[in-house]
Amino acid sequence: MDPLIKAKLEKITTATITTVLLKKGLRNIWMRGPQAFTPTAKGRRMVGPAFTLRFVPAREDLATPESWSSPISTRAAIEAMPEGCIAVADARGVTDAGIFGDILCARLVKRGVTALVTDGVVRDVAGVVGTGMPVWCAGGAAPPSVAGLTFVSWQEPIGCGGVAVFPDDVVVVDDDGAVLIPKAFVDEVANTGEEQERLEAWIVSKVEAGEKLPGLYPPNAENKARYEAEKGK
Repeated sequence: MDPLIKAKLEKITTATITTVLLKKGLRNIWMRGPQAFTPTAKGRRMVGPAFTLRFVPAREDLATPESWSSPISTRAAIEAMPEGCIAVADARGVTDAGIFGDILCARLVKRGVTALVTDGVVRDVAGVVGTGMPVWCAGGAAPPSVAGLTFVSWQEPIGCGGVAVFPDDVVVVDDDGAVLIPKAFVDEVANTGEEQERLEAWIVSKVEAGEKLPGLYPPNAENKARYEAEKGK
């Protein structure tokens, strides 16, 4: 993605992004389940194009340890991931089967993947933490993925945490979770969000100075004029 747009989005909170998209009529863009899980995820904001992975419910003839060597496997999907992407896995909200462990996460790091986001969980938690891979997920669990899920494809539309995610949509993650920006809205969100952050910083400064909220947040015409005047100085 455009490095300038990426740099702008890295300065915009997921909370602000949800507000900007809400004003565009997009309400369902925050993924339910993924939260900053590893130390390398907490306190950080990361941005990247989505690389999607899809799991379906486990079926005994398909969800086997032998499937890990199949041409259609998480192992093969990882080798197709471009540097800088965010791997987004639809694990159907299953929390008793870890879809990625320490070895797969170590390979994600070597591939230059920015982050792993899933509405499911990971396993080998201590090992995953040791890889340094930033992970947003719903927790940890010991059983392998095939105990509850079958991996079926990558780079096709998925649903993660109740949100429709298409390949190359942009994902932004921080301590508030994971937010999806549809590809067509990325430039506008980057530019509008940047201005929204400036405005809110100005509002915070006025609140800290003792000003009351009515008319200030959200700003009325008078306070908008004050902001524009002070911004120009």
